[in-house]
Amino acid sequence: MYAEPASPLLGPEWPNRFAALGDRFFTELPAQGLPDPHWVAWSEGCARDLGLPDAGLRPDDSRLLAALSGNGSASPLRPLASVYSGHQFGVWAGQLGDGRALWLGELQTPQGPMEIQLKGSGLTPYSRMGDGRAVLRSSIREFLASEAMHALGVPTTRALCITGSALPVRREEVETAAIVTRVAPSFIRFGHFEHFTHTEPDPEALRRLLDFVIDIGYPACRDAPQPAAALLEAVARRTARLMADWQAVGFCHGVMNTDNMSILGLTIDYGPYGFLDAFDPGHVCNHSDHQGRYAWARQPNVAFWNLHALAQALLPLIDDPDQALAALEPYKTEFAVALDDRLRAKVGFATERDGDRALIEGLLQRMAADAADFSITFRRLAGFDSREGAANDALRDLFVDREAFDAWARDYGRRLRDEHSIDAERALRMNRVNPKYVLRNHLAETAIRAARGGDFGEVQRLLKVLSAPFDEQPEQAAYAAFPPDWAQHIEVSCSS
Repeated sequence: MYAEPASPLLGPEWPNRFAALGDRFFTELPAQGLPDPHWVAWSEGCARDLGLPDAGLRPDDSRLLAALSGNGSASPLRPLASVYSGHQFGVWAGQLGDGRALWLGELQTPQGPMEIQLKGSGLTPYSRMGDGRAVLRSSIREFLASEAMHALGVPTTRALCITGSALPVRREEVETAAIVTRVAPSFIRFGHFEHFTHTEPDPEALRRLLDFVIDIGYPACRDAPQPAAALLEAVARRTARLMADWQAVGFCHGVMNTDNMSILGLTIDYGPYGFLDAFDPGHVCNHSDHQGRYAWARQPNVAFWNLHALAQALLPLIDDPDQALAALEPYKTEFAVALDDRLRAKVGFATERDGDRALIEGLLQRMAADAADFSITFRRLAGFDSREGAANDALRDLFVDREAFDAWARDYGRRLRDEHSIDAERALRMNRVNPKYVLRNHLAETAIRAARGGDFGEVQRLLKVLSAPFDEQPEQAAYAAFPPDWAQHIEVSCSS
C-alpha cells in the first residue's frame, strides 16, 4: 500500500543552538497540547520558503496536526522557553520570558537555519499571572500580519500555520484556544541582554549571548576591536531601516517594549498592531496605551530609546561607555536616509532635487489635515496626470480642502515635469512600493468573526489577497475599499 511521505516537520532531529548556551537561558518543558485540535489556517508561501515539499504541510496529516498543536513535539529535542527581561511602556518590568511560547528547534531551510516556535502552548515558568494560552482572535491577527508584512517586504517573523481547539480561554470574555507556529532566524530580543545585566547580572552569560548573536546574525562583528559595540551599531542600523519600513507602509506596532524588539531587526510579537486608515500621525492603535507612547509618529524615537536600553545592557562588554553612545549615533542618519528613500519612491521621484522633502511633507500635512486614507492616497497618487492643468479628480476627491490640494498638486506636477517624468513608467514604479492591499483591522475582524463561527475560509482568502499586496487583483477590489463606519469602533489591546 502506498503511504504519503512524512512531513519534514516530523523528520530527523533538529538542532537547537540556543540550547547550547546553557540552562541559565531557558527552561525545558513540554507543551500543554490543545484537546481535539483542528486546522485553522496555513501559509503555503511560508512552507515554500522553508523548503518544505508540497506534502510538508498537509491539512489531512493528523500527526502533523497533533505535533503543531503541542500534542507531541515536532522534534525529538525537548521544547524550551527562554528567559528575558525588559522595559514595558518605558518602565523597568524585571524578569519576563516566553510566557506562552516554546522553541522546538531549528529547521534547515534554503534561507539558513530557522527556529520553529509554538505560541500559545501553555504555562511556562515565565507566564507570571497569565495562562500561557493564545486565543483564536489573537492567533489569526498574528498569522495574517506576519505573512502580510513579509509580502510588503518588511523584515518580520513568519507564521506557518494556526491550529485551534474548543478549549475555553478567558480574556475580556471567554474565547477559544489556538496555537500559531512561528518561524524566524532567531527570536532573541533586546530583553535577553537586559536580563543578564540587570535582573540576573552575569557577565559570562552576557558574553555567551553576545557571541551567539554575532554567530547567527552579525558575523562581520566578530573581528571588530570591540565586538559588543560593533553589534550595537549593526543592530541600530537594522532597527533604523525597520522603522523606516514601518512608517512608509503606515504600520503601527502598538507595544514597542524592549522585550518586543528583535535583535535581528525583525518585526516581532504582533499584538495590538494596526495599519493606518485615515492618516493621523498621532494615531494610537493600542487601546491600552493611554499615554500614546507608541503612536505612529513616535515609533522611530521609541526605537532609539530602546536601543539606549540595549546599550546599557551591553556596557559590561564595552570598554568605554562613550563607545556605546557612538555606536548608536548612526541610527539617526540611517533612519533619515532610509525614510527619505522610501518616501521618494512612494511619490515617484526618480531624481533628487532641492525642495523634495518640503513637497513630501506638504502632502503628508494635507493628508493629516483632511484625514485622507493613507494607503488609498498613495495608491491613487500613482495615477497622477502630470500635465499642466490636469484635473486628477480621483485623488482630489480624497481631500476636503480642494484649494489647498490644488496648490500642492500644481507644485507636484511641476516637479514631475522638471525631471521629464513619464506618467505610465512612474505609475508602474509607484505601484511596486505603494500597496493596494494592507491588513486593515476591519478585514482581520471580519475573518475572525467568520472563524469564530467555524468558517476558516475567510482567513485563507484574506491571506491570499495580502500575499500579493501590490497587484491590482480586480476580482478582490473590495479588500482595498475604504473601511466601513463600524471599523472606527474596533479596539485592540495587549490581549489582542
